[in-house]
Amino acid sequence: MKILCAFLFMAVAAVPGANLSMASETDNSAHAVLITGANRGLGLELARQYKEAGWQVIGTARKPGAATALQELGVKVVQLDVTDAESVASMATELDGQPIDLLINNAGVLPMQDTLREADIGTVAWTLDVNTLGPMRVSQALLPNLSAGDGKMIVSISSGLGSLELNSGGRFYGYRESKAALNMFTRSLASELRNDGFIVIVMDPGWVQTDMGGPSAPLTPEQSIRGVRAVIDGLAAEDTGTFKKHNGETVPW
Repeated sequence: MKILCAFLFMAVAAVPGANLSMASETDNSAHAVLITGANRGLGLELARQYKEAGWQVIGTARKPGAATALQELGVKVVQLDVTDAESVASMATELDGQPIDLLINNAGVLPMQDTLREADIGTVAWTLDVNTLGPMRVSQALLPNLSAGDGKMIVSISSGLGSLELNSGGRFYGYRESKAALNMFTRSLASELRNDGFIVIVMDPGWVQTDMGGPSAPLTPEQSIRGVRAVIDGLAAEDTGTFKKHNGETVPW
């Protein structure tokens, strides 16, 4: 019986993400998560919930001095502008040697450009820079940290508006394109890192009551992120390269 139990423990431990999900009800102090755009909205709620769960939380903000709510959580706050290569490099230098189990690429923008006539190409380019190239820069810079961690997970916050199949209404120029491109980046990265034991996915957190989602949204940040965390806790190797919703459903590409 002892031999069988030991075998089962080793088998579970060998599965990417298993240590993170199993530890959700035990001691999470050995696990580290980095959350971009953690100074407000979903990022702040992610930081709050992971902090409450006992994780080592690293939250980034463009202006750490103004990130009062994040500072009050007692987490490590790092300056980061995901569109600035020097800022990304500085973050990587500051975190050199720090294992990271889970990277959540959350920083994003949603300019309201409903028609092609009113769309500003410069704003579209900026949206792509933040929402698509930002996660790519951060993932690239932190790959050594993630490789040193046990979890080896990269989760990027996307949106149902980035789904080609679900786009029946148009609008949201720039944002839709940026999230669709983020989805493709994630699929490619999942394929590249699969044999290294990584789980790489995109997630739709739902329509949430944040500055971006507005007060009419049906979900509170607490409800959305509780669902997001449950999905992350349950991820297995076969989930890499998928598009998940906060309730666990698979979103069509």
